[in-house]
Amino acid sequence: MGKVVDGQTLDTGGELGGPGDGPLEGRAVSVREMRRFRRDPLGYIEACARRSPAEVFRLPWGAWCVRDTELALTVLRDPLFHSGRSTFFGDMLPSRTAQIALGRAVRNLMRAHLPAYRQCAAEAAAGLGAASQWPEAGPLLVYRCTADVLLHPGAPPALRRQLAHAVSAGLTARQPYMRQRARAEILRPKLLAAITEHARNRRTDGSAAGEPRDVLDAVIGACPEELTDRTVANLYILLFQSIVGNIGYAVAWSLLLACLHHPLGPPWPWPAEWLVRESARHRPFVWMVGRPVPHPLEFGGLPFAEGTILSVSPYLLHHDTHSWDRPEMFRPERWNEPGGQGPYLPFSTGPFTCAGAAIAHSLTTEAITALAQDAHLTVSGGDARPLVSGSVLPRPFTLRRTLKAPAKPTLTKDEGR
Repeated sequence: MGKVVDGQTLDTGGELGGPGDGPLEGRAVSVREMRRFRRDPLGYIEACARRSPAEVFRLPWGAWCVRDTELALTVLRDPLFHSGRSTFFGDMLPSRTAQIALGRAVRNLMRAHLPAYRQCAAEAAAGLGAASQWPEAGPLLVYRCTADVLLHPGAPPALRRQLAHAVSAGLTARQPYMRQRARAEILRPKLLAAITEHARNRRTDGSAAGEPRDVLDAVIGACPEELTDRTVANLYILLFQSIVGNIGYAVAWSLLLACLHHPLGPPWPWPAEWLVRESARHRPFVWMVGRPVPHPLEFGGLPFAEGTILSVSPYLLHHDTHSWDRPEMFRPERWNEPGGQGPYLPFSTGPFTCAGAAIAHSLTTEAITALAQDAHLTVSGGDARPLVSGSVLPRPFTLRRTLKAPAKPTLTKDEGR
């Protein structure tokens, strides 16, 4: 995982040439610039955007990023640029219709699971103990609350254990350090083989027919019959990572930013709804979305050759001083203010907006509500500087959760006798 395409990450490391070869191709990015980018990716693209006299600027791996907010929204909504299939699923599904069907099937299943998730979130929050290590605790908490809908309890116990181990090893997002990445990726072949075998069994015996019991059933039911078992398994793992990783790290960011900006802990001066929205604006998990130009196109008076990667940064759009009121500040109260709000696209926008955007927001909000309920929360060891490795991850921090003592009832004069 690495460079983000339609909300998913692809490897960006070291690719300096870029796939395009048209009028916008320029000099190779220097090693020095690449080092600056790796040291502070968000600061680097902010500096590039400020310096660029044009509406687009070049990224270190050879792609191009749209600087102007209005042009960026035009790009994201352009039907010609977004013709064909979403690169979220890549070539695994044969048509855009099949992609839409799968996205909706999984979204509807997760929406139906929301009441059970809400109940489990309270139990998972209680199970964290007095101190927990984040951000890794985020995906673990979300997995605990979604384990039965990801793979129903009747599935082989060994396979369920493999999924849990994949989460604890960090397979739900591209990890920022090489040792972490190696530890996570070593599990992928075995997990893929096990999911492939289990998917084959379900497809053979017809147990996935009817109402889906879990995400794997939803994938099997929405996929054309001609797809291989391995492709079905790859689609399942992609969705498993997106559900557990994206929501888990969104929970981590919301907790960290809330506690940094309100050290007294909950009750916070903002509803959880505002807090989650502002966290996704301030530190969007997906910081760069892009796709290859399908055929020669022109944006902002500039020609783009077929195959050139054209990107938009939700992070840049969320911090545009012309569109947002004091965007550099973390201010959840902005979501209750008239005006002062710019384009908000943590789940992209236009034809390829994430089908599960609303339910992902709800799952994150429910987790934050459960963690803050009747508890005093503080953090130590964290700050708002992100680790960027494909996605925007929080730096490690410790969350301390102390339950508040229940208020003692006040006795009346007569009751005290």
